[in-house]
Amino acid sequence: MWPKISLNYSPNFNIIKRTKKNIKFIIIHYTGMHNELSALKKLCDIKAKVSAHYFIKKNGSVLNLVPPIYEAWHAGKSSWKGLKSINRYSIGIEIQNSGHDNKYENFSKKQIISLKKLLRYLINKYKINLKNVLGHSDIAPDRKKDPGEKFPWKELAKSKLSQWHKLDEKKLKQKRLILLNLVEESNFMMNLNKIGYLKISQKNLNSQKRIIIKAFQRHFRQKLINGIPDQECLLISKDLLKS
Repeated sequence: MWPKISLNYSPNFNIIKRTKKNIKFIIIHYTGMHNELSALKKLCDIKAKVSAHYFIKKNGSVLNLVPPIYEAWHAGKSSWKGLKSINRYSIGIEIQNSGHDNKYENFSKKQIISLKKLLRYLINKYKINLKNVLGHSDIAPDRKKDPGEKFPWKELAKSKLSQWHKLDEKKLKQKRLILLNLVEESNFMMNLNKIGYLKISQKNLNSQKRIIIKAFQRHFRQKLINGIPDQECLLISKDLLKS
């Protein structure tokens, strides 16, 4: 069943149409604002220069702000698997949530039900690879935390709407906080780059490493976000590359 979508026009998009085959990613965000009306107003304010294709309210209502055939302004400076400016290749979905800088509440059940319907529709229509259903923090780890560790990536994966590892959770937890040796840590960072995360520059090696590891953990190891690679993280990265 496809979602019921209402129109709520935003002027913030590039007027040049893109082809259907160029749409390769779906990027999920939270608004990071207390007030739903304020968030929607900002996304539709020409002076704000920010938008998304879809907006999901607390009650599960879905608004279409920008037609997917146009490039909305949701990703900003971003990168995945060497591709820059992910706006050009993606559909952006904003979900109302106060975010980390406020109280960062759980996403409502109605929001997730609507999101699943919307994702199913978009993945089917644009033939999106499930590995390319990502969070804003995945493609911009140095700037963003959304949708964050409370976002139900595993639940989406069970509905075949995103990627998740296939490892036994109880056995996996036993590997948590067991630190990696230098070779293992190097392999883990290479795995993150193969998955799609930004390649670390030697100039800011330690600070960038921690930021990117946290982004990986927010998506794939949500119980502990510490920026420290361990055996659990390594095993997850290996399994993700198998699928």
